[in-house]
Amino acid sequence: MALIFPNRSRSFDEVRKGVRFTGYDGMFEVRFLVEEGALGGAITQSSSEAAYLSAFDAARSSIQEAASRAYRHRRGNNFTLKAEDFR
Repeated sequence: MALIFPNRSRSFDEVRKGVRFTGYDGMFEVRFLVEEGALGGAITQSSSEAAYLSAFDAARSSIQEAASRAYRHRRGNNFTLKAEDFR
């Protein structure tokens, strides 16, 4: 099965300074964290939660594409997406 993203929810992870979201492969949940460096140059550690979530929303399609590529290369249930995953 292919990885899908039926749920548009996402959450800010203050400790890891990134945004978490989930995808699904059939009935299996796959968790992702997008690090701040992958959210663009406007995001810094002093950025607000709203800024992180807004940056995620603006790049949602490319983030989901990167998540799908990462999942195809290494099946698992927990991934961290870094800036190099978007090149």
